[in-house]
Amino acid sequence: MAKREKKEPAKPSTAWMGTYGDMITLMLCFFVMLYDPSEVDTTTLSQIQASLAIQEESMENPTTTGGMSLTAGRLADLGNTVNSLPSVEKGKSLGLAKKKAISLFAPEIHSAKITISSDERGLVITLASDAFFEEGSADLNIEETREILLKLSKFFQEPELQKRRFRIEGHTDSNPVSNEKYPSNWELSAARALNTLHYLSDFGVDESKFSIAGYADTRPVFSNDTREGQAYNRRVDIIILDEGHF
Repeated sequence: MAKREKKEPAKPSTAWMGTYGDMITLMLCFFVMLYDPSEVDTTTLSQIQASLAIQEESMENPTTTGGMSLTAGRLADLGNTVNSLPSVEKGKSLGLAKKKAISLFAPEIHSAKITISSDERGLVITLASDAFFEEGSADLNIEETREILLKLSKFFQEPELQKRRFRIEGHTDSNPVSNEKYPSNWELSAARALNTLHYLSDFGVDESKFSIAGYADTRPVFSNDTREGQAYNRRVDIIILDEGHF
C-alpha cells in the first residue's frame, strides 16, 4: 500500500504586512502634512526616521496579492526623504527667529504697532503705518519710533539671519492720495518702504540684503469698506524671505 505523502503545513501569509506598511505610510504622510516646517526640529525628524527603521527591520520583502507592496528598500528611501526635506534647517532657523521676534517685540505687539506672522514668503513683521508715519506722508515719526527701528535693525543682524535676504513692502488703503510729492498711492507705498530701509540702514543693516516694493492698495489684508479694515491695510511689511523667494 502506497504511503501518503505528508503535506507540509502552509506557510503563514505575509500579505497583511503589505497592507500594514501602506497604513503606516499613510499615517506618516498625514503627520508630515500637519507639521509646520518652520517648527520641525532635527530631533523630531530623527524620531520619525527611527520609527521607519523599526518597520524596515520587521519586514523582509513583504508582498501583497492586491494593491502596492512596500519593500524594505522603499521604506529606507522614505526615511531618507523625510530626513532631507528641503529647507528643514532654514525652516528651523525662521521658526526660532519668529519666537525670538515675538518675545523681543512683545510691547509693540501688545500696543498694536507691530504684528508678526508667517506665510509662504517667510517671516513677516508688519508695521502699522498709522503708528510710524504721518497721514498721507512717507515721513517716519522718528522721535516716536526710533527705539523700535533700532530694535528691528539689531534683530535683522542676529547670527541666524546672516544668510537671509529681506524685502520691505509698502501698502496703503483704497483712499486716493494726490499731491505734488505723492501723485498716487503707488508712490506713497514705495516711498514708505524706501524710507523704512534708509532708517534701518542708518542703524546698521546691510542694504544689499534688502529689496523694496510698493503695492499701493492692491494687496489688502482686510476689506477697505470699514475704517478698521483700512487701518490694517495701511502697513509696511518687512519680510525675512524663505529660501524659495530669494
